[in-house]
Amino acid sequence: MTPDLEAVAKERGIKYFLVSYTDLFGTQRAKLVPAAAIASTCRNGAGFAGFATWLDMSPADADLLAVPDAAGLIQLPWKPEVGWLPADLVMGGKPVEQGPRNILKRLIKDAARDGLQMKTGVECEFFLITPDGSEPADMADRQMKPCYDQSALMRRYDVITEICDAMLTLGWKPYQNDHEDANGQFEMNWDYDDALVTADRHAFFKYMTRSIAEKHGLRATFMPKPFMDLTGSGCHAHVSLWNGERNVFSDPSDEIGMSREGYHFIGGLIHSAEALAAITNPCVNSYKRINAPRTTSGATWAPNTVTYTGNNRTHMIRIPDGGRFEFRLADGAANPYLLQAGLLAAGLDGLRNRRDPGKRLDINMYTDGHMVEGVKRLPLNMLDAMRALEQSDVLAQSLGSFVPSYLKLKTEEWNAYSRHLTQWERDTTLDC
Repeated sequence: MTPDLEAVAKERGIKYFLVSYTDLFGTQRAKLVPAAAIASTCRNGAGFAGFATWLDMSPADADLLAVPDAAGLIQLPWKPEVGWLPADLVMGGKPVEQGPRNILKRLIKDAARDGLQMKTGVECEFFLITPDGSEPADMADRQMKPCYDQSALMRRYDVITEICDAMLTLGWKPYQNDHEDANGQFEMNWDYDDALVTADRHAFFKYMTRSIAEKHGLRATFMPKPFMDLTGSGCHAHVSLWNGERNVFSDPSDEIGMSREGYHFIGGLIHSAEALAAITNPCVNSYKRINAPRTTSGATWAPNTVTYTGNNRTHMIRIPDGGRFEFRLADGAANPYLLQAGLLAAGLDGLRNRRDPGKRLDINMYTDGHMVEGVKRLPLNMLDAMRALEQSDVLAQSLGSFVPSYLKLKTEEWNAYSRHLTQWERDTTLDC
């Protein structure tokens, strides 16, 4: 049953609701609605001019209505008088086909027709940097190999624990927080769930992390590669597929515990990888992470080839244990909803067409990858990825009219980058 938000507001002391949607470029847009008006907003939606955000619309289009999903309510732990509501986009009484959350919900329904549910978890890496974005905020964080550095982690104890405490309060079941491979870089992990729940939480996590960092006089960025000599920020997704209580990907008789269906799902991701990169690695800066030279720590920890393996972090897809895999291509700029939608679209194609992922490679791709023949390489830049997406029949069919809209806006962005080059690109992606 849909919660009565007016009653919830009175019970929890919520004075305002942020009715929020995520546009095609992953930017969150919102209106602040007083609790007294939330019932009418739930019925009619909050009105926006779609052209004013990253959506393929014009000033002549009718109002874009963001209809709140009451089931997705998250009360801001650091400002409990405010409730955040993910919203679905509607125009002219119909769902907006290019709306990222709408796309994911449609694909989830498509999978459900086959009795399938995708469950995922995401590993969100981010940097804590100075307010002007010029360098990591911790001047003492200078180790060549800073990953898991206890002292650097504890110097940011107040920020990290406030974010983790918030997730505990929200019932997300966070379980690990660490300093990552770059100076000033961190990762926080919470439990996996249904793909839509994970996407909503991913979107909120990025907003929450930035907000709490600002509260402490810092700036958080999920930019894929903010510093050329340091490891970039990935957004690895751990994926499993379920039929009721049965994990469809689990097969104890397999050498590494992956079922035939799991291999077909991986085969779909490998088949569409170059096109998928335009979605999971959505900005010019993304390709400085997946095609980077070795960093000061000694490794980029990012893939550059379309391969899969067992428990080996040098490939695009890693199968760490039975019943799930880790998709290591996506980065911090990925749209939370389009990331899940892209994985589900390509994976379902692999299942339905029984796509063969090819031979599993267990070599170190960073040192021995050049000796392997016939493997596909990931796009070298955003333009190559966009061209691959434009030519992908699989994603065009699964994602529908989203694809031409996305490509149109990305072409505008690419042209702007070509005119303004490095500084423009950095300034516009630090807040991604």
